[in-house]
Amino acid sequence: MNRTKKAISEVFWQLLEEKPYNKITVQNIVERCEVNRNTFYYHFQDIPDLAEYSIKEWTNRIIRENSRFETVDSCLLPIAREFVKRKTAFSHIYHSVCGETLIRYMGEVNHYIVESYIKNATENTNLPQEGRTVLIRFYKSIMVGVVLDWFATGTSYDLIDFCQIVCQIYEGSFKETVRKLAVATAY
Repeated sequence: MNRTKKAISEVFWQLLEEKPYNKITVQNIVERCEVNRNTFYYHFQDIPDLAEYSIKEWTNRIIRENSRFETVDSCLLPIAREFVKRKTAFSHIYHSVCGETLIRYMGEVNHYIVESYIKNATENTNLPQEGRTVLIRFYKSIMVGVVLDWFATGTSYDLIDFCQIVCQIYEGSFKETVRKLAVATAY
């Protein structure tokens, strides 16, 4: 990745921790990066383009750094930790015109995580592909829904504690879910 582009993105994340998305200007970014406006516009069309790039890079990093999903908590907790780490920045994006972009990429990263988990967890089962698809959509929706609820409530509760409780609830129930789904989707 281009170092200047990465630096601009990092400054964007820093600024999001300090102020709402709609208060961030190209001028704020170039001053903090110590580059000129032309450099910014060489890499990005505008701030929404920078936001999408930054969110996409975040998504790609999560996928690169978390390749083994063998338990429910190995799926849910890394995402929760990422959101808590940049809670203010993500809240500012969520409540901005780029909120839909964040939600779309949240869906992508959660889909990847859940799909990887389902592939590992159902490897030696007779669950048809239709059943796997149902599980992927269901668990992805739960993961995205938990984070959306957290944002909608103003990040008012401890997301990591909540996710740990959810993991305890689902612990051990996955095999039964797969068994029932195999019956429901068998032809």
